[in-house]
Amino acid sequence: MKRVLDPILRHFVESGSLRVLWPDGTTSTYSGKKNGPHAGVHLKNAAAVKSLVFNPGLAFGEAYMDGGLAPLECTLYDLLHLLMLNAMNPSGHITEQLSAALRYVRRGWIQFNSTSRSKQNVAHHYDLGNSLYELFLDKDWQYSCAYFQTGEETLDEAQEAKKHHIAAKLKLDRPGLEVLDIGCGWGGMALTLAKDYGAVVTGITLSQEQLAFACQRAQDAGLAGQVTFELLDYRHLRRRFDRIVSVGMFEHVGVGHYKAFFETVRNSLNPDGIA
Repeated sequence: MKRVLDPILRHFVESGSLRVLWPDGTTSTYSGKKNGPHAGVHLKNAAAVKSLVFNPGLAFGEAYMDGGLAPLECTLYDLLHLLMLNAMNPSGHITEQLSAALRYVRRGWIQFNSTSRSKQNVAHHYDLGNSLYELFLDKDWQYSCAYFQTGEETLDEAQEAKKHHIAAKLKLDRPGLEVLDIGCGWGGMALTLAKDYGAVVTGITLSQEQLAFACQRAQDAGLAGQVTFELLDYRHLRRRFDRIVSVGMFEHVGVGHYKAFFETVRNSLNPDGIA
C-alpha cells in the first residue's frame, strides 16, 4: 500500500511539507509549491497505511488512537494543521474527493428523514446514555455552537455566552413570551430563557433520554410550571409561539426536508414573532 499512498501524498501536499516515516523504516518527504507549515508522521504498520488510502478522514483519528500512527518530531497540532491546510486545497485527497462526490449524489436518499426514521436516528445518536455525554459536555449540557468570543473562554463560559447571544437575537424584551425550542437537547437553553428572561418555554425532542433528563432538571430548578418538554417531531407542531429557537438541530433535518422545516417555523410563529 506504500506504493499507492506515496503518489496520493505527492498530489495532496501543495502547501508546506510532510515527512513520513514508513513501517519499513524508510522516509519520504512531500513538499508543496506553496509556503506552509512543516510536520512529520510515523506510520507504524501496514494497516495504518492502508486505511489512509481508503478512508483518510476517519482513519487518521482511529489510527492515532490505536497507535498505528504518531506525530514525528512535531506536535499533533502541527500535524493536523498541515493536513487540514492541504485538505482544503481543490486537489485534496483523491479518495476523499470521490467520497464527497458520491455523498453529494446520494444525499437525497441518505438524508431522507421521515418521522419514523428521524426518531430512529435520534435514538441511535442521543440515547446512548447520559453518562457518555457527561464526560465531554459543559456543566449545562450544551451540545453545540459554543461562542468563543475571544478564544480565551473555558467551554462552560463559551456555552453560557452562546445562550445569551442567542437570547439577544430573540429580543426577549418582556416576560411571558412563549418560546419554542426545536431540538431542545438536555434542556439548558430552555431553562436559561425561562430563568433569566422570564420566557414560557416549550422544548421538543425525539430523544427519550434527553426528555427524561430535561424534565427532571425543570422540576429540580422549580421551573416545571414555566418550562415543559415534549417528545414531538417538529412536523407535528400545531401551536403558535412568540419566539422560536433551534440550536444545532438543523443538521439532522436532511436536505429534502429543508422546505418543510422552514414552513413549519413560519406557520408556528405569531405574526410579529421572531425565529
